[in-house]
Amino acid sequence: MATGADLRALREEAGISLARMAGLTHFTKSHLSMIETGKRSIAAEVISAYEQALGNPLSPPQDDPVRLAHEWLVSASPMAVQTRSGRTVGTSLASELEARVVELRHLDDTMSSEQLGPVIAKELSEAETLVRCANFTEPVGKRLFTAVGELSQLAGWVASDAGRYRQAQRLYLSGVAAANEAHDRVLGAQLLSSLSYQIANVGNPADAALLARTAVQGAQEATPVVRALFLERAAWAAAKAGESEATWRALDQVDDSYERRGADEPEWVYWLNRAEIDVMAGRCMIELGRPREAEPLLSAAIADYPPEHAREVALYRSWLAESYARAGDLDAAREVLDSAKQYGSEMPSVRSNTRFETVEQLLST
Repeated sequence: MATGADLRALREEAGISLARMAGLTHFTKSHLSMIETGKRSIAAEVISAYEQALGNPLSPPQDDPVRLAHEWLVSASPMAVQTRSGRTVGTSLASELEARVVELRHLDDTMSSEQLGPVIAKELSEAETLVRCANFTEPVGKRLFTAVGELSQLAGWVASDAGRYRQAQRLYLSGVAAANEAHDRVLGAQLLSSLSYQIANVGNPADAALLARTAVQGAQEATPVVRALFLERAAWAAAKAGESEATWRALDQVDDSYERRGADEPEWVYWLNRAEIDVMAGRCMIELGRPREAEPLLSAAIADYPPEHAREVALYRSWLAESYARAGDLDAAREVLDSAKQYGSEMPSVRSNTRFETVEQLLST
């Protein structure tokens, strides 16, 4: 992956000033400066923005993610080595753990839950052992507990995708405890919001709506994109509960919050963009009986979605198929559903399979 120094060298080679690059990428000059000098981690969207501005790829193709995950699974992590040694944990290990969390999070884009789940479980177990047994200063401890909370959220998300809902709930709630140790209310809200999303899909939507609203209210200091994410989940829970007015109000707030986005967003919200917001709005419209309004939003979002993110493509195409089916265009629904299943076969998911079954039932009635 490109480093900050790589970005700076390629920018200067192209004869583009930092101020000009800020204008081309829509990131602030100060944010790009911190990235290029190594003072801030590099999000995938920053690399993508540089690639577009410079007109060429910055990173070589990644290794096979399955092989990478297997190597990670069978190797001894630095956390386990550090814990066994009994030495005081310092900032370097905290930084390495944070980097591993980011890498695992991005692997989830292109790996199935069954493949990635054991890797995350191993990393989470070793991180939990570290914070339980190692010695560290308070600032380092805050970073370590934050990483445990983020790993718990990722592990819960993957478990939920694989249909292991009780395990996912336990992971989310244990992550809240870690976030509390780190005094990170926003991360705690992220874990509760993630749990609300699961409950909306497989439990009582009214409970999910209450939990989602609690997450929104409990994280007033959240950045605009994070707040938009929490509001999205509140909108979805409200739609599942049949609360039309609450759904539209939350979706309006999503748009307002996202439009205020800046450079200082946490890395774990890197994936939320306008296309994702439109997909959620389309899903809510379908849930509230307005499928014809959902179709253009879903079609536009899917058209530009990265094909290597096969699970999400399969899920979003299933919603497009449902919009056609509920609008009475059964031929279009069958065609889109078939393409969704093709993507689903590349990256199997209980969520995807459940969606396929839902649309198939609509088409058979």
